[in-house]
Amino acid sequence: MEASLLTPGRLRLITKAAKLRYEARLSQTRIAAELKLSQATVSRLLHQADDLGLVRTTVTPPPGVHTELESQLEQRFGLDEAVVTDTPSGSAPLTPALGAAGAAYLESVLTEGDRLGFSSWSSASLAVAESIGALPSRRVAQVVQVLGGLGASSVQGRANRLVDRLAAMTGAEAKYLAAPGLMDTPQAAAAVLADGSLRPVAAAWENLTVLLTGIGATEPSPLYRASGNAISKNDEDRLRAAGAVGDVLLRYFDAAGQLVESDLYSRVVGIPLNQLRAVPRRIGVAGGPRKAEAILAASRGGWINVLVTEAETARTVLRTHHGQP
Repeated sequence: MEASLLTPGRLRLITKAAKLRYEARLSQTRIAAELKLSQATVSRLLHQADDLGLVRTTVTPPPGVHTELESQLEQRFGLDEAVVTDTPSGSAPLTPALGAAGAAYLESVLTEGDRLGFSSWSSASLAVAESIGALPSRRVAQVVQVLGGLGASSVQGRANRLVDRLAAMTGAEAKYLAAPGLMDTPQAAAAVLADGSLRPVAAAWENLTVLLTGIGATEPSPLYRASGNAISKNDEDRLRAAGAVGDVLLRYFDAAGQLVESDLYSRVVGIPLNQLRAVPRRIGVAGGPRKAEAILAASRGGWINVLVTEAETARTVLRTHHGQP
């Protein structure tokens, strides 16, 4: 019923009942006693207040919750979900904060029988594995490496330990890709993938339900450099000249999120592009000024459909998308 069809006295009574309920926080029984009305009448008055739009409910997010930024990212880029954590203050490192946010998200969404693809050469992905807590029951079928997991011994040990930990915390079977992530020639990569010992891993890629990956800038991260799996300076220069701004699992894309053609991909030992893009839940974990352009492009191109980042990076991505400096 419209307000214009109600008498001034009725409108006043509706408003008074609403103020007693939502501002003074009295129960309907107390309101009935205060206004000398029946509880049934008070209930009708409150329903009318709601129908007339007299009551406005607002939610004030607690510190550390950035639902407005998350909603903007989801709407702008068609993401299924965005998770935005606080930007660490001062000189505090960013990676642990991203890892904690990614771990909390994984803990909330992993379900019985999920098959999780995992990249061992992303600092953010490894931080997620480091932060995740034990799930209350066995809920994940497999944790599967999606990019060659062999590299320099200086970082290999940590990567393997964290794959083991991720599997243990989720109750999953771990499947390792015991090969370098990048070979010198396409022939060498094809031979590695054809090896019988790796076929179970390659077969598992077809059935992944969740993928956890970092988002790389064109210049490899320190971890990637140290792993021995990074692209060469010549490859880097050629990709940048072709417009590449970032990568997901060594598949490079331009600012619009479109794949940049390169013969590099035939040397990658990892999940094929079509299978990568077919994983239902593709989680990208990244943040910081160096990654903002790549995060924007990965979101535009649909390389990920879930983004875990921090607040300042989220604002930079949204500003850049709108053409602001």
